[in-house]
Amino acid sequence: MHWKNRLLIVCLLLGMAACTSKKKQLLDTEEVVVTEFIDFFPEIKLPFHLSDTMLVKKSPDSLRIGNKIFSQFVPDSVLQPVFGKKTKPQLYPIGKIEIKDAETYILVKSVLGTKRAAHALVFEQDSFKSALPLVISTSTPTSSEQRVANIDSRHTITTVRQRTTPDGQVLYQKDVFIYNPEGIFMLILTESNDQANKKGKLINPIDTLPTTHKHTGDYLGETRNLISFRDSHRKGYLSFFIHFEKDKGACIGELKGDAQITGANSARYTENNGPCVIDFTFSGNTVTMKELEGCGSYRDIKCFFEGRYTRKKKTTAPASRKKK
Repeated sequence: MHWKNRLLIVCLLLGMAACTSKKKQLLDTEEVVVTEFIDFFPEIKLPFHLSDTMLVKKSPDSLRIGNKIFSQFVPDSVLQPVFGKKTKPQLYPIGKIEIKDAETYILVKSVLGTKRAAHALVFEQDSFKSALPLVISTSTPTSSEQRVANIDSRHTITTVRQRTTPDGQVLYQKDVFIYNPEGIFMLILTESNDQANKKGKLINPIDTLPTTHKHTGDYLGETRNLISFRDSHRKGYLSFFIHFEKDKGACIGELKGDAQITGANSARYTENNGPCVIDFTFSGNTVTMKELEGCGSYRDIKCFFEGRYTRKKKTTAPASRKKK
């Protein structure tokens, strides 16, 4: 075969390969499967740093992800806390981190007006599992207040909010998360030198999850003592969040996870690859919590996950009076 003909064949084969390997655009007019959705995100090398100023940079329109495509694979509840219901923020890929034979992290940027956010989405076996807000900005970033997120080589995620006071003092709030085998992000460390925020509003990270199971709801103890139960994405489990403060805040415990339903009025949390075990016993509108094995990684040494909590009554909207 003449060398020119061989060259022509090689060029044609390379051209065909380029066409077949081209990533599919995530337009709402396209039919997209989850593997194509994940493949659209470029690879990220760790460690990775993301700042609020990076979210301000305009992303190419060619990379925009259709809202219908996005909601096909990711629940609406992920973006609603930032942008509200019935909104359509512009969505763009940041990148992905694939762990062999395990989960895949997808980082997505969302923009609506002056609001901007970056979320980490976790997929396992091509199925959505969990989401974590990394950076949220509601205005143009300034030098006096910054928000950043870092992902290290062990896939630990650290979010930092830093502000500089008029007198030059630098105050920060740092939260450290890991994704555990139970399919949720767990807060493992909180650190702050901002005294004004230390006694601020207690944030319930599972507050937006559904509450259809009979034992779901918020169970309260003393001030800033809470056990919250929500529906889990795992059948036969309840998602929970615990925060307690004892001895006037000198002893603090906090834990988020999934508890397996063990009976009509009982559930048990067993830490995956760890010693922590907690029993929950429900009776009427109360729940009793008892730490069976060491959960010292999630509390101070002088207090335990224990006590009796009463369910908070659900607020209902007053019925409107009929006009006569």
